[in-house]
Amino acid sequence: MKLVYNVSDKPKFNQLIVFAFQQVLAIMAATIAVPMIIGNGMSTAAALFGAGVGTLVYVLFTQRKSPVFLGSSFAFIGSMSAAFAGAATLSAGYAGLLIGAALAGFVYVVFAIIIKYVGVHWVNKLMPPVVIGPTVAIIGLSLAGNAVGDLQTSSVTGEMTQWAVLCGLVALVTTMIASTYGKKNVRLIPFIIGILAGYICASVLTMIGNITGDTAMQIVNYSSITDLFAGGISLKTFFSVPDFTFLTAFKGFGDIDFGYISTIAVAYIPVALVVFAEHIADHKNISTIIENDLLEDPGLDRTLLGDGIGSAIGAFFGGCPNTTYGESVACVAITKNASVATIITAAIECILISFMSPFVAFISSIPSCVMGGVCMALYGFIAVSGLKMIQRVDLDVNKNLYVVSTILISGIGGLSLTFGKITITSIACALLLGILVNNLLKKDPNKLPDHHDFNN
Repeated sequence: MKLVYNVSDKPKFNQLIVFAFQQVLAIMAATIAVPMIIGNGMSTAAALFGAGVGTLVYVLFTQRKSPVFLGSSFAFIGSMSAAFAGAATLSAGYAGLLIGAALAGFVYVVFAIIIKYVGVHWVNKLMPPVVIGPTVAIIGLSLAGNAVGDLQTSSVTGEMTQWAVLCGLVALVTTMIASTYGKKNVRLIPFIIGILAGYICASVLTMIGNITGDTAMQIVNYSSITDLFAGGISLKTFFSVPDFTFLTAFKGFGDIDFGYISTIAVAYIPVALVVFAEHIADHKNISTIIENDLLEDPGLDRTLLGDGIGSAIGAFFGGCPNTTYGESVACVAITKNASVATIITAAIECILISFMSPFVAFISSIPSCVMGGVCMALYGFIAVSGLKMIQRVDLDVNKNLYVVSTILISGIGGLSLTFGKITITSIACALLLGILVNNLLKKDPNKLPDHHDFNN
């Protein structure tokens, strides 16, 4: 893939601000969704701040060689819920979030130390393209339901409506046209243009719906904006300090005991082991885009340290363990902008935006159908990236055919395993099954030698 901006390139300052904001929009919906799902007073602004800080830590450990943004991890939702469910007080629940994130980060640190001394070649043998390719495809395909569900849903009524689909498709089509036919600068910001077009369409329909009383046409929920200005305009209306997790957590450490810590460990550590596999798949994917194997340079040990420690530090502020985002990888691939300077600027913008209430309110008001339309392109591109890896695989060999089909079907089918409070996600299950089948059928008796002489 010919990149417009390579990893070490630095766009002009005014371009950098816009390119970075596009990355922010790409990761925004999922990043703030996790604290909203968990509830218990968790702050979306704090999660945004934590994602920005975590990304900067990741960039530092990876020596500015990996153009990936870290955002709130959905894999830890069950773990976070367990932290609150087992806590004696709300403050203790917040303390549990910090302890859990620290334990998950510690798992990554242990893996990084082992890999530092053992090397990374075993990873490539354990997860060759026949395993990693379909797994990356599953990462995108497993999100297809989310994108389509959002595409059909009104943010006002929460119901499915054809008008929501229209707004989402406007966003999607505008993104595709901008990316395909736009001039150079336009092709670098197709998601900003697509989201704005979808938002304008949704706003017009909402205005008509309000006038006519047609609830099906009411798409945009402006409550985040109206609530902000409901008490009048003041300095706090525009600038406010997020409710950082550690502020509440410090009050709850006295309410926890060894039994609760054990519960947290059981909830977080196994999930960290699962996310480790997804970490490798994500970095294999971005490696193909930038044409540099990040598992070798800067090395899997450094990417793990960046992800693990960045996740723990991000959770210290926002409560949510972070992970590398497929949306960010897809944004890099589609815009062909792999500049790490863009990722750094996006992280700084997230930190600044978390203090700016109007920005947070505006972004929160972007209809889910509009983001669903844009995410159809983002998630689809992740899936296609995986399918491109499969192109290198000889599917005339039975072993390869079984490995790929096992991963695709189990992943698309949503196979997951739950042991108490521990859930092995569909992606992790698909990857583990793929590894198992690949090793089980290691010696295929029907495979032809590399230099088979058909004349004999």
